[in-house]
Amino acid sequence: MFAHLVAECLSRQAQSRVPEPELSGIDSLAQDEAFELAGREDGILASIYLYHAMQIAPLVCPGDRVLDLGCGPANQLVQVARLSPQAAFTGIELSAGMLRCAHRTIERCGASNVSAVRGDMTTLAGFPDGSFDCVISTLSLHHLPDEAALACALHAVRRVLKPGGGLYLVDFGRLKRARTQRFFSEDRRDVQTERFTRDYLNSLRAAFSVDELSRVAAVLGDGVMRYATAFAPFMVIFKSAARRDPDQPARQAARVLYRRLSASQQRDFRLYARWLRADGLALPFLPA
Repeated sequence: MFAHLVAECLSRQAQSRVPEPELSGIDSLAQDEAFELAGREDGILASIYLYHAMQIAPLVCPGDRVLDLGCGPANQLVQVARLSPQAAFTGIELSAGMLRCAHRTIERCGASNVSAVRGDMTTLAGFPDGSFDCVISTLSLHHLPDEAALACALHAVRRVLKPGGGLYLVDFGRLKRARTQRFFSEDRRDVQTERFTRDYLNSLRAAFSVDELSRVAAVLGDGVMRYATAFAPFMVIFKSAARRDPDQPARQAARVLYRRLSASQQRDFRLYARWLRADGLALPFLPA
């Protein structure tokens, strides 16, 4: 990986964004199922999901209403909700297939403080102004068709978020080299399905650049900080200031989830945490 990161730093080329291909029928169903399995407790995304859940925990206070943009199969959302059981979480998802996966995940996990509804993140229609204490989005923004749609989504976020509310938006950043994109999508090919590998590459190709994300995110205000993985923007995070110190139940829930990870997943978690800490984003607490 280090060689690819060095090549990214030295590269002067820039790739154009390639929006994700439209899927229908059996292909769409296969994609939904592959992503749902990858996000489960034993899936390849479990360590990354726990990392983001821990970063979000200081932004959510007891009694809060939290909105998740593009919740997908809700594996990430359920992890976040486990660390803040006294808050109410709503996931919105435009894809009917993904929404079915989300309902299945919520029921399987017994997440009584989580719901998922059909909705468009570019408008957030049906949600009044200032109706949420916190808004989050994890790895969903690249699904938007273009920068104009991204701008609409972040304007809608600002509308529904209460003044002083919490904000956590994370997505891929567009890498400079096609070879680096292929490396990340294929690095764990032995433990991920071919369908997931293909979709992963499409997601990396559809990522917005750091400049594009930053330009549009300016609408969110000066209190939102931007972080990215060091050397190359594999992941870009926009995060507001902490609203509370995570309590002992949240810390204990994170420890339980961390201990359930396999040894290789725990290594992935630590690597990912170090990679973002190098750009100034430290974990709010340690899970072990």
